[in-house]
Amino acid sequence: MTQTNADAKPGKEPQRGTGPVTFTKQVVGELRKVRWPTRRELITYTIVVIVFVVIMVGYVSLLDFGFGEAITWLYGTFGGNGGEQAPF
Repeated sequence: MTQTNADAKPGKEPQRGTGPVTFTKQVVGELRKVRWPTRRELITYTIVVIVFVVIMVGYVSLLDFGFGEAITWLYGTFGGNGGEQAPF
């Protein structure tokens, strides 16, 4: 059950946010705990991501081309005027 303002104990103030200096110190402290990748790991991960993106771009491009050709063929085959130009 969530505590509302009406349920709050009298005399207890709501918690305030920290100031910018304290916040910055906490951020720096957390960043020191991070395990940063080595140069070799960073290069490996970057290459993996670039190869994956290139493969996905190729896949989506092939799908786009295939669907575009299929729609063009459908309109050419089953179009209202049989592929002939309108007499305007």
